[in-house]
Amino acid sequence: MGKPTSWVHAVDDVSFKIKRGQTLGLVGESGCGKTTIGRLVLNLIKPTSGEVYFENKNIYDKKQCNEKEFRKCAQIIFQDAFSSFDIRKNVESIVGEPLVVHGIAGGKELKEKVAELLKTVGLKPEIAREYPHTLSSGQKQCVGIARSLALNPKFIVGDEPISALDVSVRAQVLNLMRDLQEKFNLTYLFISHDIRVVQYLSNYIAVMYVGKMVEMAPTEEIFAHRLHPYTEALLTAVPIEDPYLRRPREILQGEVPSPVDPPPGCRFYPRCQYAMQRCKEEDPQLEEKASGHFAACFADFHSSERII
Repeated sequence: MGKPTSWVHAVDDVSFKIKRGQTLGLVGESGCGKTTIGRLVLNLIKPTSGEVYFENKNIYDKKQCNEKEFRKCAQIIFQDAFSSFDIRKNVESIVGEPLVVHGIAGGKELKEKVAELLKTVGLKPEIAREYPHTLSSGQKQCVGIARSLALNPKFIVGDEPISALDVSVRAQVLNLMRDLQEKFNLTYLFISHDIRVVQYLSNYIAVMYVGKMVEMAPTEEIFAHRLHPYTEALLTAVPIEDPYLRRPREILQGEVPSPVDPPPGCRFYPRCQYAMQRCKEEDPQLEEKASGHFAACFADFHSSERII
């Protein structure tokens, strides 16, 4: 095998913090690096460079952070719960596996803990005897959530947890996640391509484009004052039910750049109607434009028309 001649810039120069008990919503188009960030912060994949700190400990440094103990504190809810299950095992084995692996419970105690977890996510304890293929999509996702709660984690990554669900059960799962956050003081990194969903659950929103973070601010601030053209385009793409409140959509021209060979300068430059020569030559850094509101844009872009 030869040496690699190019690299995929899946995530490039991204930095953020999440406060205990709050939710950071991560939005962007498919392939922008959202899931990669989710896996990096859980130490499921290793970064080329950079660090992730959990409770002031670098999770990649084995001297600072015990990986098995970290797994108790940080969990994930997968987009497709069914594909994350061993279909040969019943629900009791799936939900109880973390408890067995970490030597926390077994036998009768394990059955009782699994039953309690199922009740916590709104499922009947009797479902513990069922197998994944017999469950509805909403039940499967609730089983996945129950498994993520088994070790009493402090931090959970939700990797598009409702995108594979029927519309009729999406609101139920979102309400469940909000209730669980309030009950257990959970911290979420909520990944989604639907900014309306992120608005409902998040305290802060970060917008990504081709591996770069282009804007980050409190949720209400993002919807009231956009400081990046890409965020504006995302919001105008959201369908609005009331015909009297609709406004013209901002249709982006051109193609999304390849993360293997991103353009020089700003990665949004080829599709931005506000682009200047400087945008083509320099890569804008994420800077604080207003109190708590960060954006990576050279143009003096400002939109204060509320869309949703």
